[in-house]
Amino acid sequence: CWCVVYCRITSTYPEKTTVQPLLIVKLGDFIPDLVTHRGDFESWISAGLGDVPVRVIDPRRGEALPQPGEVAAAVVTGSHSMVTDREVWSETTARWLAGRVAEGMPVLGICYGHQLLAHALGGEAAWHPGGIEIGTVTLRKSDAAQRDPLFADLPECFPAHVVHRQTARRLPPGAECLASSEFEPHHAFRVGDAAWGVQFHPEFDTVAMRGYIDQLADPLREGGADPERLAAAVTETEAATSLLRRFARFVAERSMQPAII
Repeated sequence: CWCVVYCRITSTYPEKTTVQPLLIVKLGDFIPDLVTHRGDFESWISAGLGDVPVRVIDPRRGEALPQPGEVAAAVVTGSHSMVTDREVWSETTARWLAGRVAEGMPVLGICYGHQLLAHALGGEAAWHPGGIEIGTVTLRKSDAAQRDPLFADLPECFPAHVVHRQTARRLPPGAECLASSEFEPHHAFRVGDAAWGVQFHPEFDTVAMRGYIDQLADPLREGGADPERLAAAVTETEAATSLLRRFARFVAERSMQPAII
């Protein structure tokens, strides 16, 4: 499957408070030809989150993941690697995610991050039996999504950008499925109060989505797909894109809640 920025804000109290950054765990890179002009996964995710302090760490480069309490939340990016390869950096990140979810830290896994989160929490990531899903597809919310902090206000059906060959085939114990497509039964899930996985890419715009289709045009044709038709069907995905902003708002509101002693 597919910076460090710190700021201060003034709270309602007289003195200023340093805001904990929101961590982006970078596990992959976008198409090299487009990175120079369009940026990479972490820059799009940061833009989608809005005006929040962000820290980026890349475990693939040996960068250490933060200790508990050092960040307010985490977003885990997509990747061209496969969860089933069990790379050392991937398994290390999986263990870190399991620990942070157990502590209640908000987490959002995207594509590879979605599958890795499922794997980390006792589910299963595997190759999708149908092959690749790519382009702009229609997602349908589940009944559980009607009560979800991120998904409740989204339309019953909404378009989203996707590109993946692996899937969260089995969700973790206690997880609730929040959205699906005709191809993919587990496009979004939540575990507990604050851990989400989304197979789709809320950070993608139409240029990024068409870029992936163009990059994979030859293998798509070999597999019987029509890349030109897929590219023509790419549309804006405002509802899906809003998920990053909704997650940032959830994290901010959660951080304002008084601690229970």
